[in-house]
Amino acid sequence: MRDIVLFGLNHKTASVDVRECISFTVDETERALLMLRDNPAIGESVLFSTCNRIELLMAVDEREAAVTIAKQFIAEFKKIPLSQFENSLYQYAGDDAVRHTFQVAASLDSMVVGEPQILGQMKSAYYRATLKKNAGVILNKLLHRTFSVAKKVRTETGIGDHAVSISYAAIELGKKIFGDLEGKRVMLVGAGEMAELAVEHLIRNRVGTITVANRTFSRGLELAKRFHGKAVKFEEIVDAINEVDIVISSTGSSEYVLQKNQIKEAMKSRRNRSLFFIDIAVPRDIDPDINRINNAYVYDIDDLKGIVDVNIEDRNREAVKAQRIIDEAVIGFRKWYDTLEVVPTIVSLRGKVESMARRELEKTLGTLSHLSEADKRAIERMTGALVNKILHEPTDFLKREGCHGSKFASLDLTRKLFKLEENH
Repeated sequence: MRDIVLFGLNHKTASVDVRECISFTVDETERALLMLRDNPAIGESVLFSTCNRIELLMAVDEREAAVTIAKQFIAEFKKIPLSQFENSLYQYAGDDAVRHTFQVAASLDSMVVGEPQILGQMKSAYYRATLKKNAGVILNKLLHRTFSVAKKVRTETGIGDHAVSISYAAIELGKKIFGDLEGKRVMLVGAGEMAELAVEHLIRNRVGTITVANRTFSRGLELAKRFHGKAVKFEEIVDAINEVDIVISSTGSSEYVLQKNQIKEAMKSRRNRSLFFIDIAVPRDIDPDINRINNAYVYDIDDLKGIVDVNIEDRNREAVKAQRIIDEAVIGFRKWYDTLEVVPTIVSLRGKVESMARRELEKTLGTLSHLSEADKRAIERMTGALVNKILHEPTDFLKREGCHGSKFASLDLTRKLFKLEENH
C-alpha cells in the first residue's frame, strides 16, 4: 500500500531569499504537476506554494526513492542546486504527514496563527491537482478530510475570532512606524486577496487616501471604487509615490516591481519625506537595496514575524483546542487508511462465501420445483441474510485488527483459513 509522505520548507525553516528561489507560480505549478504525474516513482501528488511555504504532498510506493527523485525534480525545475535549499527542508510520513497537513489547513502552522487565507490556497492547490489527475484515492480522501477538519476547527474554537492575517500584521507594522495611521496616505501595489484584506484593516484605522495600482487596471479600479479610493495604472506607480506615505505591495510578479534607481529619483520630488515600503509578496516586489536610500524604509514578509499581536495568548489557548480536534481526526483517518489493506481480503472473503451460498442455493432450489416463486424468493433472502450475518463478525474483526497493529497476521490467517490466495 502506498505511503503518505510530505516534504517542504516554510517561514520557520527558510528565509524569504530561499523561499522565493523555489516558490512556484500558478503556471509553474501546473507544468510541475504534469511532470510529476508522468514520473513512475511519484504515485499521487499535490503541490502547495504560498508566500510562506512550498510543500509537496505525495502517496508513493517507495518512500525514500520517491522523496529523493522529487527533491531533485524541484531543484532541476527551478534551476537551482539542491544544496541551496535541502538543509531547510522538513519531511513527514504516515500519521505525521497527515497531522501536518491538518495543522497547515487549520492555520496552526502559519506565521500568524489563525489567518484564514491558507485554507483557500490549499483548496486551490488541490483543485489544480485534481484537474491534472495527480490526486488519487488516498490524497483525495486526505484533502477532503483536511478541509473538513479545518472547518471544524474554525467553528468549534475561537481561533478565527482572534486570528490576524499577514495583511493585518502589515498594518500593525505601519502603526508601529507612525504611531497612528489616521490620515496617512497608502498605495497598494496589487489587487489580490492580500490587498483586499489590507484595505479593510486600513479603513478601520482611518487612513487617508487609498491608491490602488494593479497590472490589470480594471481590477485595480474595481477594488479602489469599492473602498472609495483611486486607481492608477501600473506604469504610473513611481509618479504616484510622491503622494503617499506607505506602499504595501503584494503582486505575483517574479521580478522586482520597484527598483532602487526608481525610488531614488522619486525621493527627490518628495523632498526626502519618509516613505515606508511593506513587501508582503514572495518573490519580493520591492528591491531591498531601497533601504540604502535616505528616508526610505523597506520591510519584507520576514520582518512581520516581529509583530506581536495583543491576542496571542487567546489564540494559543484556542490552538490547544484545535490540536485536540486534529489529533482525533488523525486517528480517524488512520482507521480509514488501514482499511485499504484489509479491503481486498474482505472482498475476496465475501465473494467466496457468496459464491458458495449461490451454488448451494441453486442446487437446493433445483430439487424443490413444487415451491412457489414467493417461497423461492424467501429462501434467497434468507440465504443472503445468513451470508451477511456469518461475515459480519470476521469483517468487523479484520477492520478492528487493522487499527491495532496486528492486521498482517490477521489477514494472512484469514486468507489461509478460507484459501483466498488465488482470489487475493
